[in-house]
Amino acid sequence: MENSTQSKPEKASLPTATKGVQTLMGNPKKAIIKLSIPMIVAMSVHTLYNFVDALWVSGLGPDALSAVGFFFPFFFMVFALAAGIGVGGSSAISRRIGAQDKKNADSIASHTMVMMLITTLIITVPFIILAPKIFAAMGAGPIVPTVTAYARILFAGTLIIMFGSIASALLRGEGDVKRAMIIMMLGAGLNIILDPIFIYVLKLGVTGAAWATMVSLCVSSSFLFHWLFIKRDTYVSISFRQFRFRKVILKDILRVGIPSSFMQMSMALAMLIINLIAVKVGGTDGVAVFTTGWRVVMFATLPLVGIATAVTSVTGAAFGGKAYRKLDTAYMYAIKIGVSISLIMAIITFFLAPSIAWLFTITQDAFRIRSDLITFLQTMCFFYPGVAFGMFSSAMFQGTGRGTISLTVTIIRTIVLVAPLAYLLAVIFDKGLGGIWWGLVTGNILGSMIAFTWGRHFIRGLLAKIPE
Repeated sequence: MENSTQSKPEKASLPTATKGVQTLMGNPKKAIIKLSIPMIVAMSVHTLYNFVDALWVSGLGPDALSAVGFFFPFFFMVFALAAGIGVGGSSAISRRIGAQDKKNADSIASHTMVMMLITTLIITVPFIILAPKIFAAMGAGPIVPTVTAYARILFAGTLIIMFGSIASALLRGEGDVKRAMIIMMLGAGLNIILDPIFIYVLKLGVTGAAWATMVSLCVSSSFLFHWLFIKRDTYVSISFRQFRFRKVILKDILRVGIPSSFMQMSMALAMLIINLIAVKVGGTDGVAVFTTGWRVVMFATLPLVGIATAVTSVTGAAFGGKAYRKLDTAYMYAIKIGVSISLIMAIITFFLAPSIAWLFTITQDAFRIRSDLITFLQTMCFFYPGVAFGMFSSAMFQGTGRGTISLTVTIIRTIVLVAPLAYLLAVIFDKGLGGIWWGLVTGNILGSMIAFTWGRHFIRGLLAKIPE
């Protein structure tokens, strides 16, 4: 049973719980919408920052875009670790809320923060020292000094990056998406303002983009620190007094957190492989096309990411309370909304692809990648509709504590399908960059259908436990 290994639960009366907790425990459809909208708004601003950041960096030429592209998989890996710990803690908190067990929800939050500190210490120093050798081995060639300077700034700020991600995840886990939204919007908004100042006014070039990111994260993270450790007005209470690791709490976090981190890393590994294939068939310009175009893909799919965060919290609370019909309703309702949004975004992107590509290739130096970028954007339109099935199935598995299944379906999609298909089409069948893009599309569709089928089978098993 879900709570069989937990200590005696501390019951919390719902009328006195926070608004976020009451939302989690209410109507599942309303909960999906209410928790999704703030995150979609926040992620829209955040992705807009990524979009604007690419525009400012593109003004420095394709080499600058390539430098950012070479570092992107490693930034994604740092984020993957933070996301894994955050999702593990968030999922466990949601399930404890569903079971009305505040005492263990508090303990989970404290454990999550300690795990964050330990992880930061382990990964920061090696990456800073080995950065030049890593990027040289990846084929960065003449831009190794540029990408190394950019990367070292962000590696040095790993603690800030991880804290912002994990603290926001804990807020989402207790349904407090409004403040999570505020933080994401604040950080992204500051970044949009600071990018041109650091890059052009202070003449720091591509490293200016890294400094703008770190300053923005420091400011936004200070608010999270204030709410969690000074004001202490969140549902969960974090305390390090006489802290001791508890095996049962660690297991509760890690059974979702470890698979989630590996899941994110598998996606980062897939992106790294795609980068390497792009270098092989299209040189550093191929990396520039993929990195720039992928920002547009992220922008087009950001509503789905917002909905996925709601799916994890709502299904987690429903699972913790053994309300399996609510879980099923939330899952299927999210997928219906997600597919509809994806189709709309695919149509818009297809027809606006030339205009979008023009924004990133205004300079004479960058003009040479314009046609390839248009091809990428229009091909990726076929990628969008399948995303909801895979993403929301993974989110549901995370919410219900089935992190290993979430990891499995992601590895099938990214490592087993996407990467090999991209290589097969681009290199073996000599289709060049276009082969990579169609490998991404085909692998994603097949993998997402596998994930959805598995999700439906899992939920049918839960529904069968309900007495007639």
